[in-house]
Amino acid sequence: MLKASGTMFFIYGKVIEMRTIFAEGNNFKQDWYVIDASGKTLGRVAAKAAAVLRGKNKPTFTPNAECGDYVVIINADKITVSGNKGDDMLYRHYTGYVGGLRSYSFNKLIERQPTEPLRRTIAGMLPHNRLGRKLIGNLKIYAGAEHPHTAQNPQPLEV
Repeated sequence: MLKASGTMFFIYGKVIEMRTIFAEGNNFKQDWYVIDASGKTLGRVAAKAAAVLRGKNKPTFTPNAECGDYVVIINADKITVSGNKGDDMLYRHYTGYVGGLRSYSFNKLIERQPTEPLRRTIAGMLPHNRLGRKLIGNLKIYAGAEHPHTAQNPQPLEV
């Protein structure tokens, strides 16, 4: 459902009406896309996935509504980073206890949890509010080449 909010201007004796279209309700058709991350760069895959999750690839994009699509990322364990970022880039986690700051390099984290660096990077590109938490639920990341979402007929998305 699209709702138009407009204002009227009088310019040179003519009435000009400007309309901004806001998407409203949950009547959006949400497509499914699959991204193969093997051999791709972490930031490029994350930026493409975040834009599709947010809905910025659609003409009906509305910043405060969930109008994006579902994204399935396969081969997340084969993602790459350039330079020395594998050892230098740190992911930090605080346990909640005194002295409980834990930090892992990219290489250590991808050994322990192959999908976690990609999920954290995409979550950092989404809004940090209720909408962002809802959009991260539309992201499915798998370490291998198989995924259980073939029934949704996901379209391949090139990065």
